Amino acid sequence: MARRNAFYAQSGGVSAVINASACGVLQTARRHPDLIAKVYAGHNGILGALTEDLIDTSIDTSIESEGAIAALEHTPGAAFGSCRYKLGSVEEHRRQYETPG
Repeated sequence: MARRNAFYAQSGGVSAVINASACGVLQTARRHPDLIAKVYAGHNGILGALTEDLIDTSIDTSIESEGAIAALEHTPGAAFGSCRYKLGSVEEHRRQYETPG
């Protein structure tokens, strides 16, 4: 099976739960390098995906180390930023769901 990239976006109120989920995603992805090449995080949630403002967690030195990722589990806040942006329906807002190429 070919390796694929993963995308993670935080949304909602800033809390330790948001960072704990980021920790879980990043740790799980790193345990499966045969399946997941990179994890990109959307800067400020889904807005990062819409504006192509992505954080490559494999090279971002602020969260690169295993210790820094593990610390997210007990750190309040939103490591990648967050937003409260509601996507419209795919029928009415198709451009939001499609990327060129």
